Amino acid sequence: MANRNIQLLTRRGFVPILVALFVGLGGVARGEDSDRLFTLKVFPLLKEKCFGCHGNDQDDLRGDYNMLTREGMFGGGESGEPVVIPGHPKDSILYQSVMWDGYEMPPKENDRLTQEQTEWVRDWIKAGAPWPSQETQEKIKKQEWAVRENENGIIVDTSGGLADDWTYRRYQKEEIWAFQPIKKPEVPGGEITDDTNPIDRFIDEKLAAVELKTAKSADPRTLIRRLTFDLTGLPPSPREINDFRKAWKEDRKQAWDSLVERLLESDHFGERQAQHWLDVVRYADTAGFSNDYERSNAWRYRDYVIRSFNADKPFREFILEQIAGDEYRPDDPEALIATGMLRMGPWGTAMIPKPEARQIYLDDLVHNVGQSFLAMPMRCCKCHDHKFDPIPTRDYYSMYAAFAGTQPAEMDAAFLEEENRNGFDSKRKLVQELLAYAKAELAVVNNKQESAAKAWYAEHDLPYKDEKGRQKDPEDMKPPRHVGLTPEEKGIKKVREQDVWIWERRLERYQPLAQAVYNGKAGNYVNSRKLRAPNKPDTKWRPENFILGGGALEAPLAAVAPGVLSATGLAVRPESEEPWRIRDDVVGRRLEFARWVANDDNPLTPRVIVNRIWQSHFGTGLVKTANNFGVKGSKPTHSELLDWLAADFVEHGWKTKRVHQLIVSSEAYRRSARPMDLEAQAAKDPNNELLASFPTRRLSAEELRDAILSVTGELNPEQGGVPIMPEINMEVALQPRMIQFSIAPAHQPSRTPDERNRRTIYAYRVRGQADPFLEIMNLPNPNESCELRDSASVSPQAFTLLNSDVMTDRSIAFALRVKKERPNDTEKWIRRAVQLAYGRMPSPDEQQSLHEYLNEMREYHAENKPEPIEYPTQVTRSLVEEFTGEPFEFIEKLNVYEDYVPDAKPWSVDADTRALADVCLLLLNSNEFVYVY
Repeated sequence: MANRNIQLLTRRGFVPILVALFVGLGGVARGEDSDRLFTLKVFPLLKEKCFGCHGNDQDDLRGDYNMLTREGMFGGGESGEPVVIPGHPKDSILYQSVMWDGYEMPPKENDRLTQEQTEWVRDWIKAGAPWPSQETQEKIKKQEWAVRENENGIIVDTSGGLADDWTYRRYQKEEIWAFQPIKKPEVPGGEITDDTNPIDRFIDEKLAAVELKTAKSADPRTLIRRLTFDLTGLPPSPREINDFRKAWKEDRKQAWDSLVERLLESDHFGERQAQHWLDVVRYADTAGFSNDYERSNAWRYRDYVIRSFNADKPFREFILEQIAGDEYRPDDPEALIATGMLRMGPWGTAMIPKPEARQIYLDDLVHNVGQSFLAMPMRCCKCHDHKFDPIPTRDYYSMYAAFAGTQPAEMDAAFLEEENRNGFDSKRKLVQELLAYAKAELAVVNNKQESAAKAWYAEHDLPYKDEKGRQKDPEDMKPPRHVGLTPEEKGIKKVREQDVWIWERRLERYQPLAQAVYNGKAGNYVNSRKLRAPNKPDTKWRPENFILGGGALEAPLAAVAPGVLSATGLAVRPESEEPWRIRDDVVGRRLEFARWVANDDNPLTPRVIVNRIWQSHFGTGLVKTANNFGVKGSKPTHSELLDWLAADFVEHGWKTKRVHQLIVSSEAYRRSARPMDLEAQAAKDPNNELLASFPTRRLSAEELRDAILSVTGELNPEQGGVPIMPEINMEVALQPRMIQFSIAPAHQPSRTPDERNRRTIYAYRVRGQADPFLEIMNLPNPNESCELRDSASVSPQAFTLLNSDVMTDRSIAFALRVKKERPNDTEKWIRRAVQLAYGRMPSPDEQQSLHEYLNEMREYHAENKPEPIEYPTQVTRSLVEEFTGEPFEFIEKLNVYEDYVPDAKPWSVDADTRALADVCLLLLNSNEFVYVY
């Protein structure tokens, strides 16, 4: 009856009376506990979930409902319905709404309150919905903040959020595990001997806890194939497999240790490990965006990464060089090349205001450095204090300030003795031919235009000025733009001007320049297609940095100084009042920041690195989200093992080869991919996180191409140097790709098979045009950091592996190799092809089936001869002139095809070779070839 009366009164406009009544009486069961409940739980919850629509913007209150005050909240909105009835949560619309009973608030499923949160609202209303004074609330909060750890979690010391509620919010320790100091745990199982691998102790302890039996050790052929791919990205040769099997029979441990040592010392080790790192930092040879300008010297950074892994450079050095090599060793070209990491993100300046372009660059640096080295994606706190992690937006802009003096530029860097400059002359010559053609075509239209300009000046009795000299003259004192040219010629002029720039930029590949950075104000060139440092950078200049409200340049808030992430507890200057602050000098900021990242006591960096190494062997890391160790990232499956590896990594000088050696020497790594008890494993560990068996994986795009080239005998193992251009689908190679005012150059493959068929890591990487073969096999988009390769299987992959020109060419090369090594014996053809593809001999059934298929294909190819296809030496392009709207055409030269050495093609080999190629194609498409077990 009382509830009914309350509802009648509120509907008749007596809300203020009721509010006053309850305020005066103190509500129902009003007390200190309910005041604390409101202050510490309910109000922050309402602020987070409700104020966006019902309080923050007084001019835009949804339903005219204001929750900022008790009166506004109780009174409801435009409907006049009472929303809160003190003492009666079930009759209160607010409680019904958060329970999604009748109303659904917040309306989005992922914003819906948890059961615990709805209980807070219920208990608060039941207690009379108290709304203590601001003074009381402040007193309660200060009492709460004085206790650093309680049942609700811990308060993390940071540089401070934009509001006290954020600064003093609590976290569960297990949520912010990555910010806790690394303490090397005891290895389970007691005494450690020389034969003990601590990894197995940690892994087996968890398996024993769930009573899960481990798989048997894999056979030697499987093991050498697994290890060789993991450490070098290439398959073992049949001879290597045979030698290892013999050694395995004599002494398993000695055989395995010798194999591990040999592969770790292989030059191909660096190529494989570099691919993982280049995924993370988003390596590409072009800048992306609409114009996709070439970064002609990016290849030098790629080769630096390979050299670093091969040399087992301490990862601490690797960090210092990439973040601040120019400051760390200013006279060392290698260190300057290393800063190419700071140039890897997609970036352009076309049609973007300079301040905004600058902000985009610095935002990208902060985010990429954060997730690459610290596994902390930083974009989440650009606009506000981090919603989940203890990273205030102040820290974001402190990191931003650490890079604020950094300017991108192509910098002079002498070629190193170890850098590969083979073929520079011949490759430069091809570019010079295209440049000369573009200049000649441009000269034709320029000469016609300037003849007309001279006539105009003479007619107007004015002294002649060339095109550049008259640019800033008043319109009535100079001839019309493009005077004397037809609409078609106007378009051709723009195209050829762009071509001249493109080929001049391409020539920089062969010059001692590095995609690098310097400190100081921006130079004269700020267009991303050409960036140069001033002769004498102003190092006394100090950039001003502010927290930007909502991330907007137009909304600067408090000033910030350069600094680091405070939640790690690792101070830069422990005794200072601002322990997280780094130096203000423009020169040295990045180096001090880099030293903090690479500090032995940094809780994030060592964990991140060893996790990435673990992922390279088991497919996923001990933390699945390798780029995100935050609250919303995955939790470690083996937290003690992760910390043990991280601590051991630091103790032994940050050497990555040691970590690889530890991992691959474990029994966990050498287990079979076939579970001992499939049913039990599916029930107890369906995702194989506990590693009772080895996780099968598909070859990555690069591994697949390289493995095919290795098996076909085409792989050129030469290392380093300017990018190679594989032959790709002709339709894709010649398709028009728009850039400003023009069309980007067509993909012209490298001239000879020896150049084309080098390892995939050396292939030209264009952001705006992926290699179709690699893309379909899940090559990651270089615009975003790839923490883990996608291994999804889709039907176009099958079509590509069976029907593409690329695979046809490779299968013919495979067949030619087999025929050369085993001439005139079809039985031996089959055995050799299987041996090369699988590292074993075929079974009798396989031999018979494949031989029957070979004979069937011989009959088919004897009756069907393919028609030859010729390579074009030029292509006609069509465009529309931007000012007149008139279409025009122009010729693009494809000069590489004038002296091109093609791979063996179907029309260049006999029917027997084509038939054997079909057998080889079948082998290259099999699971046994495409997967690592």
